[in-house]
Amino acid sequence: MRFWVLVIGFAALAACGPSKPPLAATRDSAAAMAQAILDAVAAGDRAALAGLALSEQEFHDRVWPELPAARPERNLPFSYVWGDLHQKSEESLSALLAAHAGRRYTLMDVRFGDRTPYQTYTVHRAATFLVRDAGGQELDLRLCGSMIEQDGRWKVFSYVVND
Repeated sequence: MRFWVLVIGFAALAACGPSKPPLAATRDSAAAMAQAILDAVAAGDRAALAGLALSEQEFHDRVWPELPAARPERNLPFSYVWGDLHQKSEESLSALLAAHAGRRYTLMDVRFGDRTPYQTYTVHRAATFLVRDAGGQELDLRLCGSMIEQDGRWKVFSYVVND
């Protein structure tokens, strides 16, 4: 009997197909991700900031299949959508570093303008960090455009800030 339980269990696992790897460089909350962004900004570390955002593979495997743009009737190729998002995110990241690199901020809160739930993740848009600068002044900063929350973990969706 135990043999058949094992066989059935392995067959069920095989039927599920390969699991997708979890998102890399995630944090357990929006505030923890915001703090990681602030730390990288203070260090002027572009590579660290880029590593906090979705990679092309993560976008392809974990995000793209659920986006309306991926529907066949839309006729939008993945390469076009990713290329556009990545280019705009890189440009925004350059502007972010030009304006804030080397500055240390104390995070007080992180807020979002809206959120869009999908089947396996939620995109939180219009991220605003309430911070205190070195002089004690409170500021609302838009350092990234959106974050993705998936499996209880947070990551930067993109650095594109639409004001």
